[in-house]
Amino acid sequence: MANFRMQVVILAVVQMTIMSSLWAQTPVPAAPSVGATSYILMDFHSGNVIAEREPDARVEPASITKLMTSYVAFNEIERGNMSLDDEVVISEVAWRTPGSRMFIEVGNRVPVKNLLKGIIIQSGNDASVAIAEHLGGTEAVFASMMNEQARELGMTNTNYVNATGLPDPDQYTSARDSALLAAAIIRDFPEFYAWYSEREYTFNDIRQHNRNRLLWRDPSVDGLKTGHTSSAGYCLVTSANRDGMRLVSVVMGTDSEEARASASQALLNYGFRFFETYQIYDAGDELKVERVWRGRDNQVRLGIEDELFVSIPRGRYDALEARLELDDTLMAPLEAGQSVGQLRVTLDGDTVAERALVTLDAVEEAGFFGRSADSVRRWFGGLFGRD
Repeated sequence: MANFRMQVVILAVVQMTIMSSLWAQTPVPAAPSVGATSYILMDFHSGNVIAEREPDARVEPASITKLMTSYVAFNEIERGNMSLDDEVVISEVAWRTPGSRMFIEVGNRVPVKNLLKGIIIQSGNDASVAIAEHLGGTEAVFASMMNEQARELGMTNTNYVNATGLPDPDQYTSARDSALLAAAIIRDFPEFYAWYSEREYTFNDIRQHNRNRLLWRDPSVDGLKTGHTSSAGYCLVTSANRDGMRLVSVVMGTDSEEARASASQALLNYGFRFFETYQIYDAGDELKVERVWRGRDNQVRLGIEDELFVSIPRGRYDALEARLELDDTLMAPLEAGQSVGQLRVTLDGDTVAERALVTLDAVEEAGFFGRSADSVRRWFGGLFGRD
């Protein structure tokens, strides 16, 4: 992590003195032109968007839907409402579901783990409906669970009516929402994420290959999901990790399996070649010690609650600037973690990261005499133009 020396904090630019980048500054060309109706390339750690085209356009998700199907299932496992060893009785409705299948049979009892692999690796519509019925009773109820989860993840251009991605005019998503969902799977369920990199899965003596061609072409790619219908075109949500930098790409509406793979590869190569990601602060780092009035302590440490990453063009690390801004003069009592201002990190005047500035410690209110003394000090400070 970089070593920062912070100077002149409140409402003033704080220059970051940082070691020189290992890469010389590289001019950043425009993102590659790819044959997708919409796409996004996002850094996983920082959340910064590196390239995009119509990222919020509502599009048909096809089997990208199954990312949410598996996310809800993972969540239910984590909450203790289901286990990987639970056996699901396969209904005729699940068995008859059209489209891609893992070939489960009516009346059979199939472990949840097998069904999840059938969803993730084989893109089984039958497995998706089986899980939906097991958790929601009906696929419609499960879809409402999917929508609730989408709202919690901030997916504002997404609506689900089924667990499979079969076409429906009321089922839609966006490239940005799909990237947010992919990042949530990687972040929230690392113990299950490895399944997205498995190249094949055999069930009922039928071996099927993962449709994500990049798993064979690029060793840095380790997920996530393909999608295709005649109306949606060919879609692909991909993640790759090179030297600790993880990118998520989403391409929607390409015209072939090869086109979606090539478009995704082009975007990933562009991001890794021309951008780099740094962790510039850790959670709880002390960024400033600030005066507190009317408190038992007269100072409090300020920082941010979570680690902070930024993704920037290569060679521009030493051009970053940070600004700490307080909302108001700090008055006790203060709770630990209380928001009192903002931290903004900028590059050439553009904001690349923004976080709430919080108190790292609690400060109790002083007694009567302490409060009175501070009131006098503030009165004299105001009289002579000082705070």
